Amino acid sequence: MNRWPRSILCLLLPALLSLSGLNAAAQEQTTPAPAPLPALQDLPPDPQRIPPISPRAKFGVLRVVAPPDALLDGKPARLSPGARIRGTNNLLVMSAAIAGQDLKVLYTLEPMGLVHEVWILTLRETVIHTPPKPLPTTSY
Repeated sequence: MNRWPRSILCLLLPALLSLSGLNAAAQEQTTPAPAPLPALQDLPPDPQRIPPISPRAKFGVLRVVAPPDALLDGKPARLSPGARIRGTNNLLVMSAAIAGQDLKVLYTLEPMGLVHEVWILTLRETVIHTPPKPLPTTSY
């Protein structure tokens, strides 16, 4: 049973297609530049991490490719069988749930070199733990 008369459908279809084309073109032209990190004092305080982040943890960018395979700072890595990934809210995150995302993290390795503990950083923690960028060298 046709609910729309054919004449109305013929009038609406070209209009909808032109609107979707205009919307797609507008989105392509307005690609925003990545925002710089805000100042530390402008960010709200984070709740305390329980359990706390290990003092041995190192800063890195983690991308889970296909669990347990991952990239850590662009280099191949592997999650340990008992790997624990904690999200920004201190809850455990399954590795498959974050597959394909580049996340700024603090991590520890087990003695065999596998990634064992991972803490996904909040924006405030990212500002605190991001290593400073080296100054550009100038040659005279």
